[in-house]
Amino acid sequence: MTVKTSLDRQLTAALASRDDRLIRRRLPDPSSSTSTIIDFVSNDYLSLATSPVLRKRFLEKLSRAPDILGSGGSRLLVNGPAHSALEARLADFFRAPAALLFNSGFDANVGFFSCIPQPGDVAIYDEYIHASVHDGIRASRARDAQYFFPHNSMQAFRALLLQLCLERPCLGRGETSVFVAVESLYSMDGTFAPLQEIVDILQELLPRGNGYLVVDEAHSTGIYGPQGRGRVAMMGLESKVLARLHTFGKGLAATGAVVLTTPLIRDYMLNYARSLIYTTSLSFSNIVAADSSFDMLVDGTAQKLSQKLLNNSLYFTGTLSSRLTHIPADVISLPPHLETSPIIPIMTPYPRRLSAYLYARNMNARPITWPTVPKGKDRVRVCLHAQNTKEELDRLINGMITWAEEVVAEQRGDSSLSLQSINLTASKL
Repeated sequence: MTVKTSLDRQLTAALASRDDRLIRRRLPDPSSSTSTIIDFVSNDYLSLATSPVLRKRFLEKLSRAPDILGSGGSRLLVNGPAHSALEARLADFFRAPAALLFNSGFDANVGFFSCIPQPGDVAIYDEYIHASVHDGIRASRARDAQYFFPHNSMQAFRALLLQLCLERPCLGRGETSVFVAVESLYSMDGTFAPLQEIVDILQELLPRGNGYLVVDEAHSTGIYGPQGRGRVAMMGLESKVLARLHTFGKGLAATGAVVLTTPLIRDYMLNYARSLIYTTSLSFSNIVAADSSFDMLVDGTAQKLSQKLLNNSLYFTGTLSSRLTHIPADVISLPPHLETSPIIPIMTPYPRRLSAYLYARNMNARPITWPTVPKGKDRVRVCLHAQNTKEELDRLINGMITWAEEVVAEQRGDSSLSLQSINLTASKL
């Protein structure tokens, strides 16, 4: 019999605690793009992962590429010509002064926030910012000067910044800096950051130019703005944002990320960003894949797919909203401030039950609970795609309504009402 060590007991107890609270994470069942289950969970917003056009272009480029396998090591040791060429292309495409590739969006955020803030600087972030930003700030020189504001509350953000300026006169004198971290499209709520308002407040309260906005565009890339260049470009704020992060693994169906910033910050990160320096860079095949995806943005293919995607979002939210009028909000509801985005949170205190119900009917939409989202904000996160059909959207809506009617009937103890509602909804399928 194997004797459990102290470490074994501690890890087992921690996992058991998560089991008791119904928050233990597990990998979902393996699946592929050939699965019959309708995908409402992946970040393949533009459906490029299943695009035969992109697949053909990638294979053609791959067959012509002089290097395919591996990358040779860290960028500081082996700087492949394909990597340099892609960075130059992205700087030009996004109309940025400089670009620097990272292996993932997580690595990019950690790399930037762990090294760029200097002693005496302050980091401010939206309460819903990605975990990678938290990790970066905790490893930075600003770890003891980090503050958050309620999600998208410009009143709270302005009050916080004003308070910091009063408490830290060095900010007003421009001797230290403030870094503000937001996501242009928030991954769990489908809400947009009020970028223009943030820029205006920074310019008002920090007129010496020491207030810096950093925007994570991971979920906006390919969907918004001219040629899919993101919401910063959509609003013409490129010159007002210190750094933009774009990832390749969501809407673009590739792997990796790029930070768009100034040549000085690029040079500094090459010297101090540990998540860049001490790791093997993206393989040559990854670079070819990302380059192929950007071809789809440049030639207008992605823009057409984006329009289909956003039309799907409008149809889904409009139809579901009209069907929810007789369902109590404490069973299932849409958030009050819906944006036209591919990410739609279905708020419910029973996210696992709803997700399992849909999965049993060949629809995959995952439950999201604490600690990924705040307590009391449980939801099923629906991710829409350009290639979702109207029939698939109707099927998802009908499934949610049928489930909600069953829950309501169960709460009332009226099984006959449940059966009646099932038959009524089934007749609409």
